[in-house]
Amino acid sequence: MASIPNNKVMQREPRGMYAPKIEQFDVVAFLSQSGIGRTVIDLKPKRTLFAQGDPASAIYYLQKGRMRLVVSSKRGKEATLAILGPGDFIGQEAIGLHAPTYISTVEAVTACTVLKIEKTEAIRVMHEEHAFSDLFIAYMVVRSIRVQADLIDQLFNSSEKRLARTLLLLAQFGQPGDPQMEIPKISQETLAEMVGTTRSRVSFFMNRFRKMGFIEYNGRIRVHKSLLSVILHD
Repeated sequence: MASIPNNKVMQREPRGMYAPKIEQFDVVAFLSQSGIGRTVIDLKPKRTLFAQGDPASAIYYLQKGRMRLVVSSKRGKEATLAILGPGDFIGQEAIGLHAPTYISTVEAVTACTVLKIEKTEAIRVMHEEHAFSDLFIAYMVVRSIRVQADLIDQLFNSSEKRLARTLLLLAQFGQPGDPQMEIPKISQETLAEMVGTTRSRVSFFMNRFRKMGFIEYNGRIRVHKSLLSVILHD
């Protein structure tokens, strides 16, 4: 007599062993290399990434180097709002519903490597990949806090304290990892724009900081942690 298959034994075989594996989204890889809707761009110093008023068709991720964020008035007056570094997103207004153009100009301070993410791809990955959306939202929250801190600094602190804070931010004090003591070459005119004062005042305070040993200033600026005392001093 033919034997009857044992159904219980057959059910012990692992299920889904032939199902395709679902790869997890690698946000680090996504932001470090070209791909569908993504292009890595190299920029030389003083080259413009995009200009104020250009169509907002992509967002960018700064992989290497420093860039400055500049806004211009209708009369041609310019102001440097920020110096951007590795890990910063740029042109976030491109994914806004009512932002057809960029609201600022971004240009390279040093040699830079930037990842360009086309608008459609940026919106797709924001919706479909939680690892990316979590990173982007966290960045935007920190950026918003930074903007508020900049406004408070502008309203209530002296130009000396504002300059000290700007130099410390450029040296990345307070961020994860070791601070970069030597900051990118930057003119006193640009520092004056960022601080909201005159070039002569920046020159005066820079000389004072150097005499007090807070910075070394010989073409390039080297910032020491002791500069924090200027901000903490009432």
